[in-house]
This record gives sequence, C-alpha cells and structure tokens, in this order.
Amino acid sequence: MRGLYLITNDDPLQLLLEKLDVALATGNIAILQYRRKKVARVAQPSEVQQIKALCETYQVPFVINDDLALAEQFGLGVHLGQSDGEITDAATRLSKGVIIGRTCLNSLELAEKAIAEGATYVAFGAVYATSTKPEAGNVGIEVIQQAKQKLAVPICAIGGLTVENSQVVIEAGASLCAVISDILGRSTAEIPARVNAWAKLFA
Repeated sequence: MRGLYLITNDDPLQLLLEKLDVALATGNIAILQYRRKKVARVAQPSEVQQIKALCETYQVPFVINDDLALAEQFGLGVHLGQSDGEITDAATRLSKGVIIGRTCLNSLELAEKAIAEGATYVAFGAVYATSTKPEAGNVGIEVIQQAKQKLAVPICAIGGLTVENSQVVIEAGASLCAVISDILGRSTAEIPARVNAWAKLFA
C-alpha cells in the first residue's frame, strides 16, 4: 500500500460521484475511504453501494470510516478512530484480508497496540493544521520518522496535506497520504492533474 489515500467529502452525492470517477480513473488512488459526516445514517448504505461499484470498476480498495457494521454489511475494510470500536472486533468480524486502519494520533504506543490487534496500517496526524479536524493538533513529521524505523505496516499521514507540503512527509516515511480537500475541494476538471501531481511525489 503506497500512494494517495483519498477520503470522501460532504459534496452532494452526484457531484461526489463525478469527482471520484475522474480521480479513480487516473489509476493513482491507493485507497478510498467513505467518510460522510453530514449524511443521515439511513442514507449511507445506498451511497456506499454506488461508490463501491465505482471502486470495483477501477480496482481501488474501499474502506468505511468509523462504522464497523456498515463495513461488515458490504464486505469492506474499515478505518477506526480511537473511540470508534476495537481493532480486535474488526479483525474478527470482517472478511480475511480486508484493510483495517487505526488512527494513532501521535503515539507509537497506540500504533504498536493496533498492529498487535490486527491493524493493517496505522495513521498519524494531524501533520499540519486542518479545517476538517481543527482540534487534532499538529504532530509534525518526527513521529512518522520514528514509526518508519519501528513499525512493519504501512504508515499513513493525515492532516492538512497538499502536493506542495507533502514531499517531506513522504521522505520521512509515510507510505500513504490521506487527503480530502486537496483533491475533492477542487472542480472535477482540475482533479486528474492534481491526483497525477501527487503520484509524482510517490514515484
């Protein structure tokens, strides 16, 4: 697992599907995560079904943010925050071989615990200040350097990442960079070039 880790935003579904289609069509999205905080829970399965079909077309792994039951319903992977359930539960309930990620803030201890319990990647952040989670703080890149030396699973950086500020993060050891607004905050026409600019950073 290496490259751009795209997380959905709260665009209207039809616009989001258009943006995801052009982004995934580049062949340069490593993982897509479903995270729709402003969509009613009852509407989420229908959205997941449509986005899952798109991911299958382009053969991009698809994971669900913070909702183990929804991931289980569709046979998908999951990304869990520290307060969103146990990795051991996810490892037991989900299909063998799916992606299981864990938010580890800036803690190597949390990361080591997550890996021991079955996480297939660990995420650190926020690396830079971010409008999505202003309360998440700013971990910088030192923890990513330490994690790279100590941990055997892919390391995901998240928080305020853009093409312009992420070269140092990748050099520090991040194999995945999780992004929302640097891709989906743009117009559909601008997205392919931006995704390809990210791909060059990982090349």
